[in-house]
Amino acid sequence: MEVKSTSKFVRLSPKKARDVAREIQGLPVSSALDILNFTPKKAAQLIGKTLKTAIADADNNFGLDTGTLVIKEAVIGAAPTLRRFKPRAKGSAGPIIRRTSHISITLVGSAPEKKKKVARKTTSKKTDEAAAAPAATEEQA
Repeated sequence: MEVKSTSKFVRLSPKKARDVAREIQGLPVSSALDILNFTPKKAAQLIGKTLKTAIADADNNFGLDTGTLVIKEAVIGAAPTLRRFKPRAKGSAGPIIRRTSHISITLVGSAPEKKKKVARKTTSKKTDEAAAAPAATEEQA
């Protein structure tokens, strides 16, 4: 079972966030959280938030065991860029580009085994009535 969580329009350059995302791919969730807690980058905090959201989704929505979850992929995509202009010399303008990103994390875990339902023997009303009818006729005789 796969669980996917996404944070959109995060004010962080995708290039800076990809460095952190590469470090946690393929790791179990517990060790990935440890790495993110001790990484001194803004991207680590934002990816950690998204990872915690994915863990909560896996537990609450899909009933997966959080101890068996593994990060399948952590993808950082480019989001729309904010473009601004700053005044420069001689009446010109210099561009200011503020990049944003989409953080997407996919977790893989095994679903808990469901108990198999045991088929119960059901008796239909016809068989009950047929069994009751001969008994009633024997009592009358």
